[in-house]
Amino acid sequence: MNPYQIGVVLVLLSAVFFGIMPIFALYAYEGGASVNTLLLMRFSIATVLFFLYILIKREAFAIKAKHFLFLFILGGIFYTLQSLFYFSSVQYIPASLAVLIFYTYPIYVVLLSYWVDKEKLNRQIIFSILLSIIGLSMVVGTSFNAINHLGVLLAVGAALVYSGYTVLGSRVVKQLPAVITSAFVSLFATVSLLIMGLARHELELDLELQAWVAIAVIAVLSTVVSMFTYFRGLELVGSTKTAILSMVEPLITIGLSVILFHDKLTVSQLIGGVGVLTGAVLVVLSHRPEPAPKEISSVVIKRG
Repeated sequence: MNPYQIGVVLVLLSAVFFGIMPIFALYAYEGGASVNTLLLMRFSIATVLFFLYILIKREAFAIKAKHFLFLFILGGIFYTLQSLFYFSSVQYIPASLAVLIFYTYPIYVVLLSYWVDKEKLNRQIIFSILLSIIGLSMVVGTSFNAINHLGVLLAVGAALVYSGYTVLGSRVVKQLPAVITSAFVSLFATVSLLIMGLARHELELDLELQAWVAIAVIAVLSTVVSMFTYFRGLELVGSTKTAILSMVEPLITIGLSVILFHDKLTVSQLIGGVGVLTGAVLVVLSHRPEPAPKEISSVVIKRG
């Protein structure tokens, strides 16, 4: 395979590994894990693996005081909250709905960029926003009374917080290597979750084997491996194509939710889901011109 084809495969692998994450979260919950315990173990394992990689590869890096502040905000606040909201949402609503609601985040990224960076909103972006809003209303509106409102709010909250993480992260990752950013984001998320878990007495390590296996899969495949394959693929195919290929992620989650947990989406919800994802793709295509392969667009900073 040529480098471009390798890049496509790597991005698709990353999307698959990210897509299985909420599914294995449900298995972890069945095995006795709380949201806080699951996330603490996930980021603890990921942090160790990231820093081991840095030591083995002898990655050279210099971090200024302002970088530490930004990395703390990214990992200790934004990413911690986003993870808590997203992983909590699947306790109340099907993973298929949670991932579709979450994938409205490119819309919030564009609106936040418009507010913060004064980026212009062209007609295609406005159409994309309207399409995603209509799609989202079809996803949750057709049976809103039957859907747990807290789960919907948590999924929306995750998307909103992730948009802030994305806009800030796009600035940090241009100044630091991706693996360094990922390592410190994971580290600060671990610290925040540990403090939160101890304060709320929510840490429980007496889990069933099923929970530990699920946590290991999430930490290794859905965090470390998925991020390495994502960023390597990004270098080979560019940010716009990477963002579009990553739309496979919600399809993987929805497919596995239907197969393993018998989640059901109505025809109207499926049409709405197509609208949400189409709107997200159009936002990516119209947000800005395709940058050089190693430059990372603000729409495609990947989850840690």
